[in-house]
Amino acid sequence: MTKSIIYFNLILSCIFLAFFQSSNAAYNVVSFGARADGKTDSSLPFLRAWGSACNSVQSATIYVPRGTFLLKPIVFSGPCKSKIVFQIAGTLVAPSDYWSIGNSGNWILFNKVSWVSVNGGIIDANGASYWSCRRAGRSCPTGSSSISFMWSSNIVVNGLKSINSQLIHVAIVHCNDVVLRNLKITAPSTSLNTDGIHVQSSTGITISSSIIKTGDDCISIGQGSKNLWIDHIACGPGHGISFGSLGDNLYEDGVQNVTITSSVFTRTQNGVRIKSWARPSNGYARNIVFRNIVMRGVYNPIIIDQKYCPDNKGCPNQNSGVKISQVTYKNIRGTSASQVAMNFICSSSNPCNGIKLQNIRLTYNKRAATSSCTNAAGFSSGVVIPRSCLQK
Repeated sequence: MTKSIIYFNLILSCIFLAFFQSSNAAYNVVSFGARADGKTDSSLPFLRAWGSACNSVQSATIYVPRGTFLLKPIVFSGPCKSKIVFQIAGTLVAPSDYWSIGNSGNWILFNKVSWVSVNGGIIDANGASYWSCRRAGRSCPTGSSSISFMWSSNIVVNGLKSINSQLIHVAIVHCNDVVLRNLKITAPSTSLNTDGIHVQSSTGITISSSIIKTGDDCISIGQGSKNLWIDHIACGPGHGISFGSLGDNLYEDGVQNVTITSSVFTRTQNGVRIKSWARPSNGYARNIVFRNIVMRGVYNPIIIDQKYCPDNKGCPNQNSGVKISQVTYKNIRGTSASQVAMNFICSSSNPCNGIKLQNIRLTYNKRAATSSCTNAAGFSSGVVIPRSCLQK
């Protein structure tokens, strides 16, 4: 790095700190002992900075300057006294030894916090060696999510880049009122279980304007997720946007009031998918809207699978108890990588009902694709290609 660049970065840091010091309390992690060398464990200095910000009676900013900061598993706990902004200009990196974070469940965890914003930055979990361990069938840790928010509310994550997570990149669990926007999430298509964003048992979640390339679901929506808005997502490679897998437990909360719009799927395994295990459950998925979506070489553009069983191992082989209803597919166009572009595999004991198809145009090899329906009822309007097979 040239002297001119160093000088420029120093000026930017001074301007940033001067601005925030004039309006709120500002805490630079370097002032607490963090080192931007990518080798020194900076977990304790980060926690000290968090502690000071969390106890501030005025809004506080934690500033992470340019450079690479090594973090072991870390928990930022609340409740705090005021709003906190985590402004990241640098990179947070996990140790190269996957065991160091592999059994923690969460590498970076925000727990029981409110009014926290995370802006910018890169988080790199160094997941490649962990995936290799799993592919080789060796004894491996259970794996960790990269950044998680649990039991939290009024959260904003903006402009964050997450790469090479061991498992889930961004996890939202037992949260209310969360906004995720302008995220870039990347892991190789061959990486295992690297969901981009996972939402579960949470309400009022917005995910927008993000690019997600992973080895699993771009976004997965688990039980107890309600009032979600997802828009302008570029998904692929990966497994698409999935609800579930639902019905994993006999008693579980349902999923409802979810809209996914204005998004593009490119060479993904699935486009928009609802999946549930074939076993008894009181779960449900209802009031779901998929609209204004483009499919580009997607293997299963539209699919409901209530006989979900990955790798066909240990399948319950029963009827799914999950009740799927009031699902709308509107203005969906593009190309399928398989002949069956719409596939509704619903439960015989709890058939899907209220499925609505409107203005669908999906082709396969420059010809009309086909549809397949099992225990699925609803209606269609406008031009629907392939032709609807829904029972009326």
